[in-house]
Amino acid sequence: MSVSVPTSATPSPAPAPFPFRGVRHPALRELSYWLHLWRRTWRGTVVISVANPLLFLTGIGVGLGQLVGDNTDPALHGGSYLAFLTPGLLAAASMQNAFVDSAGPVHQSVGPGGHYRAAAATPLRPADILYGHLLYILVRLTVSAALFTAVATAFGAVTPTRAPAVVPAAVLAGFAFAAPIAAWSVTVGRQAGITALFRFVIMPLYMFSGAFFPLSQLPDRVEPLAYLSPLWHGVELCRALALGTATPGGTALHTGVLAALTAAGVLLARRRYHRRLHT
Repeated sequence: MSVSVPTSATPSPAPAPFPFRGVRHPALRELSYWLHLWRRTWRGTVVISVANPLLFLTGIGVGLGQLVGDNTDPALHGGSYLAFLTPGLLAAASMQNAFVDSAGPVHQSVGPGGHYRAAAATPLRPADILYGHLLYILVRLTVSAALFTAVATAFGAVTPTRAPAVVPAAVLAGFAFAAPIAAWSVTVGRQAGITALFRFVIMPLYMFSGAFFPLSQLPDRVEPLAYLSPLWHGVELCRALALGTATPGGTALHTGVLAALTAAGVLLARRRYHRRLHT
């Protein structure tokens, strides 16, 4: 699977662009830069954000789902394979979108001539640059999750009454990866490091975190490791909310793990942004 990242090497213009003209909070000015850039490239990002997961939904969910059929397998929560797959695929796609927006763009922006270097020469602090970029990723994740959920609802894979709860769960699942990936990417010296992260971390998580099949299908020695995956918590949270099987304890556990990963990532990213941009 190819990874496309927006080009972010264009120096930031001094005036505050679309859509926060006149805003004074530094992080919102940084957010405006990324939204201005996205306005020029959104058509291409829609392909990987929405169309790609929907191809999986159609091919695997509907196509392979016809072979699996509706059954009473407890591993599928008693529903169809399409209903089982859709929330897992949504959480996995959210993680992948977070990687696309936080890995390559951060690496390019912090390099020589990159946007971060230009922004750091202004009154913006490294923390403002980080927060503005993360806010942009939050917007992108919300739009992508809402579009995906809308189409999944049209497929009948998610009921309209449960869809509003699934979207924020998917956003949280993706955002839990954004800050840690940004904290790592801001220190990477070569593009090969970004590619290695995708091949050896993102893709294994994508395939073996319960999005496509129950973890009970994994070998006994591998199954316990899969439960430690952050993405598994996102998949389980989205799936429980989509299928109506959520419990207070399970929801609190999955939400707490994802929130803790987000907080840890932000704290680590703050230190690394400051060290890279102001030293």
